[in-house]
Amino acid sequence: MTASDRQAVAETGATTADEGYSRGLSPRTIQMIAIGGAIGTGLFYGAGGAIEQAGPALILAYLAAGLAIFVIMRALGELLTYRPVTGSFAEYANEFLGRFAGFATGWTYWAVWVSTCMAEITVAGKYVQYWFDIPQWVTALVVLGIMFGLNLVSVKLFGEGEFWFSIIKVTAIVAMIAIGIGVLIFHFGHAANPTVANLWNDGGVFPNGFSQALLALQIVVFAYVGVELVGVTAGEARDPKNTLRKAINTLPFRIGLFYVGALLVIMSVSSWRNFHAGRSPFVEVFEQIGIPGAAAIINFVLLTAALSSCNSGIYSTGRMLRSLAQRDEAPAGLGALSSRSVPATGIAVSAAVMVIGVGVNYFSPEKAFGYVTSVSTMGIIFVWGIILVCHLIYRVRVKAGLLPASEYRLPGAPFTSVLALVFLALVVVLLFFTDSGRTALVVGVVWGILVCAAYPLLSRRSAQTESV
Repeated sequence: MTASDRQAVAETGATTADEGYSRGLSPRTIQMIAIGGAIGTGLFYGAGGAIEQAGPALILAYLAAGLAIFVIMRALGELLTYRPVTGSFAEYANEFLGRFAGFATGWTYWAVWVSTCMAEITVAGKYVQYWFDIPQWVTALVVLGIMFGLNLVSVKLFGEGEFWFSIIKVTAIVAMIAIGIGVLIFHFGHAANPTVANLWNDGGVFPNGFSQALLALQIVVFAYVGVELVGVTAGEARDPKNTLRKAINTLPFRIGLFYVGALLVIMSVSSWRNFHAGRSPFVEVFEQIGIPGAAAIINFVLLTAALSSCNSGIYSTGRMLRSLAQRDEAPAGLGALSSRSVPATGIAVSAAVMVIGVGVNYFSPEKAFGYVTSVSTMGIIFVWGIILVCHLIYRVRVKAGLLPASEYRLPGAPFTSVLALVFLALVVVLLFFTDSGRTALVVGVVWGILVCAAYPLLSRRSAQTESV
């Protein structure tokens, strides 16, 4: 996009990168996508290992990360109301930081969701093994195929699927919290000594030390991957400015209920020592309570959560590839839309790369989840950091009278933006202290080299296109 194009967009509020899309996502669908994006395997499955590592202090880790995420989302919301576009993160990086930043952000966000989908199909395999003795890689392949087909049909079908996936997840968490509170008050079921005192009596709030709570932030950050998905829906949402604003405003409630509230109940009903990596704490709690069939039902809900997140990942990667192609930063064929207004080629390419996750499940099923979540964590930290930096530059230009101000502003900026950046930098430093974190850093360096190597080729092609 040229400078004149960006100025025209800023003045009119129009979009350019989303031309050709069908605005098939209703406000109710966007709301549930926002909720569903914040509820995935990081909470349902990854929390087991995080509880084992940090104990009740994990709740504080989720609170701290949640505050940072809220700042990031409000910063994104301010940018989205200034200029709503489908490739939001990459578009803003391109506008405020230059073409290379836009290129790197778009491709990195694509890689984040590719690896996240690998994590989702990994966990889907584990959930199916609760009932059937089927190899993880088989389930992973089937799930990937189903979600791929769903996304090829239409954005409306994707939205409806995500709406009902989210309804199931929300209902399950609310039911678990309600039943857990009932156990704490009336002491029914078979849970041993359910009491709120479990949060501090069994080794204290930091039973494994403050350092372990800090190190758990890697898992916590992965659990929040997806909250930014509403930014990708901007080009296909009806009345995007108002719809996206409402979705972002509900974020504190979602974090408080679905993350903090759920973990408070889980670790009150049963001691944190009863939860372990490789097993969902939600399933564990219902089994300990002894409700007939409840654990199997929750396991189905967890499978739904994995399908939902994978569904969102395939959706977002296809849109991001199209946005990159429209800026001549990806092969031109990825910019094409099907007769159903869906970026079918981009979706197909993304799904093909996700097959790598099937291979990881085949060769290393026990370590598959840890590998892919660490990679996704590194990438999303970069993307969130770019959002904050773009917001800071946007505010500077608004103050200078170069850009119109958004009516939806981040409270406390620029100080809140800087604090959120410091938090993200802390998480990066903490990655050095875990095996999976070091793996993520190494992969991050390799990815950075690949991005730098690819950019000159694509930038020359883009320059030739613009000259014509």
